[in-house]
Amino acid sequence: MSKEHTKDLLKYLKPFGDDIIELAMWLREFAWDLYPQTNELIYDNYNAVAFGWSPTDKVGHTFCSIAVGRSSKNIHFGFYWGNELSDSDKILLGQGTQYRYILVTDKAKFPKAYIKKLVKEAYANSFAKVKDKKQILHGQTIVKSISAKKKPKKNKTAKKATPKSKTDKRSTK
Repeated sequence: MSKEHTKDLLKYLKPFGDDIIELAMWLREFAWDLYPQTNELIYDNYNAVAFGWSPTDKVGHTFCSIAVGRSSKNIHFGFYWGNELSDSDKILLGQGTQYRYILVTDKAKFPKAYIKKLVKEAYANSFAKVKDKKQILHGQTIVKSISAKKKPKKNKTAKKATPKSKTDKRSTK
């Protein structure tokens, strides 16, 4: 499978609606066009649909990724080893020990030139982490994980608990 194979990814993204699918697929095209010799790893997980690029089939070698949150529907363009990037413009978000990202809301606001610079740095960093060059694969789309259970969408109103009636015979112990 390769860049042209979108069937599985489109199936996983379908619940998010057309606007999110369009933006996520545009970002996918952006990443694939920069590094067509790498591999797309797809994860349809409990919290998000995520797909990233790696010179191997290992998540630890991922250099950039796109994630769509199930409950928030936020789209992240992220860097698996983002904490190791220079980010001179200080646009990357994230306080953890590793992952950094930008929140993508539309194509016009996406800082393409700056992100290309970060992706280039991230790719070099990722490639350096590949100890066994026999692991390198070229241009594949690989579905790595599909969670049977998905996080439900957030409800606007919370259900109120029903109080027990005086005639309820259930134990309260």
